[in-house]
Amino acid sequence: MKPLREVAAAYAALGNAERQLELGAFEDAAVSCRSAMEISRTVAEEEVFDHAGFDAFSHAWLSRALGQLGRFEESLASAELSLDYFNRRGELQEAGGKMWITAVMQRALAFDALGRQEEALVELKKGVEMIHERKGDMAEKESYLREAALRIARLEDFQKQQKPSGYKAWWEFWS
Repeated sequence: MKPLREVAAAYAALGNAERQLELGAFEDAAVSCRSAMEISRTVAEEEVFDHAGFDAFSHAWLSRALGQLGRFEESLASAELSLDYFNRRGELQEAGGKMWITAVMQRALAFDALGRQEEALVELKKGVEMIHERKGDMAEKESYLREAALRIARLEDFQKQQKPSGYKAWWEFWS
């Protein structure tokens, strides 16, 4: 296969994953993301192809699919692989910014599902800030903002209910 065909096939598989996510076919989307990464690895390293960037995009979608399937440890791992790239590179183009936000939000949702509330709250706030600063539009914008608002309110309420370290009720001092 020539490099151009390999690149086209990899992007086609990633496009399939995006459509499958929109349709709620999360298991199929996960398979398509993994397939896209496998195909992209057949592109020779000396070719002009951003392997790391493509993997970051793929892992952002994979994280979303896995999160929807309730596989939160795997979702978190994929989000972090994606963020390793985006946090170093930043938003270089419109599509990259959307995927960066997706990875941040998926990381936050995975943290929340895994009981890591403090980390979830930080990531949710970061994701909301990124969405509001973003000039372009993204399909998941409203659903991410709705979900983030609900979770932030719940997590902040949870934090208020937590007792500080070393806290003792008044009656414990007398017993």
